[in-house]
Amino acid sequence: MTHRRLTLVLAVAVVVSLLAMGLMGAPSMAKKGKPIIIAVPTSLTFLEGRESINAVKLAVSEINARGGVKVGGVKRRFKVVSIDLRDAAAGVPVAEALLALEKIITQQKPHAIVVGPFRSEALIAGMDIIAKYKVPLLGTIAMSPGSEKRIAKNPAKYKYVFRVSLNAIYLVKYLVGHMMFLKKKFGFNRLFLMNQDVAWARATAGITGKILKKLGWEIVGHEVYPTGASNFASGLLKARLKKAQVIMPVFDMPQSGVLIKQWKALRVPAVMAGFISPMAGQGAWKRFRGRIAGLMNAIFEVGNIPAKKVPASARFYYRYKKKYGKYLQSGHGPAPSYAAVYILKAAIEKAGSLDPDKIVAALKTTDTLTAMGRVKFNKTNQTIFGADPKKAAVGCVFQWSRKGRRVIVFPPTIAEGAVTLPPWMKKK
Repeated sequence: MTHRRLTLVLAVAVVVSLLAMGLMGAPSMAKKGKPIIIAVPTSLTFLEGRESINAVKLAVSEINARGGVKVGGVKRRFKVVSIDLRDAAAGVPVAEALLALEKIITQQKPHAIVVGPFRSEALIAGMDIIAKYKVPLLGTIAMSPGSEKRIAKNPAKYKYVFRVSLNAIYLVKYLVGHMMFLKKKFGFNRLFLMNQDVAWARATAGITGKILKKLGWEIVGHEVYPTGASNFASGLLKARLKKAQVIMPVFDMPQSGVLIKQWKALRVPAVMAGFISPMAGQGAWKRFRGRIAGLMNAIFEVGNIPAKKVPASARFYYRYKKKYGKYLQSGHGPAPSYAAVYILKAAIEKAGSLDPDKIVAALKTTDTLTAMGRVKFNKTNQTIFGADPKKAAVGCVFQWSRKGRRVIVFPPTIAEGAVTLPPWMKKK
C-alpha cells in the first residue's frame, strides 16, 4: 500500500469514527428540546423590578445548570425574555403598559409570565390580555386584592393569574399585628398614616387604619402623596402637632427615602413603623449615613432578608449576593420571583406538557417549601401567608439597630431580637 493510499484510508477511518461518535451522541442531543420561554414584563428600571428579574435569572441559571425542565421525557432549558412596562413610573398611563404586555406575548410567545405588572392598576387591566392569550402568570409585585376578586367572579376566564408574593390583605395583617405588638409593649395607641397615592398603598393604609380604630387605636391624621412627591415635612409636622406615637408610612417610590431624612431632621417623637421601599435593604444604612436607627420596616417576604429560622431564605439571599456582587435592597419581589421559577418548573413537570391549561391545573396543587416558607395557593390563586414558615409563606418586620443591623422583631415566631425605641425618643 502506497503512502498516499494509506493516508486516504486513515482519513476515511477517522471520518467514519467521528460519524459513529456523532450517531452515538444523537439520542442525548434529541432529548434537548426547544427552550421554554419565560417572559418578565414589569417596570425594569425600578428597584423591585430590577432585582426581581435578577432573581428569575438566578433560578433559571440554577435549573438550566442541572439540565433544565423535563417535559414528557424531553429536557428543555428555560429562556428569559423581558420588556419594560414602565407602569411604576409617574405619569405613564396604564394603556401604554398594556401595549407592552401584549407586545411581548405576541412577539415572544412565552409559555409563562413571571413577575408581571408592577402596579396593581396594570395587573387588573392586563388580566383580560392574559386570559385572551392563555399564558400562566406567576405575579410577584402587584398587590391589590382586586385581581383576586375578578378571579372569584370568573374563575374559568382568569384562572391563569396567580400571585406568589404577599398581597395587600396579608400586608395589613402583618402591620395590624405589629401595631398591636407595639401597643402591648409600649402602650402606644395614637397613629398617623402616610401613604403613596397608588392602589395597593391606598388599600393598605386605609384598611389598616379602619381595623386599628376598631381595636382601640386613635387615627390622629392621614396624609396621601402622589407618586414622585419628595417633601413630607408638612405631614411630619402634623404628626408632631397631633401627638402621634406611631407614624405608619406605606410607600414604594424611590423619593420616599426623603421621608426618613426629614423624620430624623425634625426629630418627630413618634416611632416610624411601616413600609418604605428604599429602607428595606442593607445598603440603606450606608446610603443614609446611619441615620435610620430605630426605624421599623416591613419585609413582605422572607428571603428578601435572611431569616435564621427559615434556612432556605438565607441560601437564596447569599446566592443572589454571589451571582450579582451585591445584596438585595428591596423588601418585596425578588424572593417570590425566585420561588416562582421553581414552582413553574414543578408544575410543568407534573403536567408533562406546556399546555397552559395543564400547567394551571398543576399550579393549583402547589405545595412546596421555598425561600419564603411553604407555598400553597388559595381558591383565588393567592399564596397563603402566615407566621409559621413550615405551614405558609412568611413576611416580617425588622428594626434598624444602632449598629446598622436589620433585626427581625415581628412576628415573634421568627423574631431575632426585641423592639427598641429610637435613641432620641422618650417613652410615652
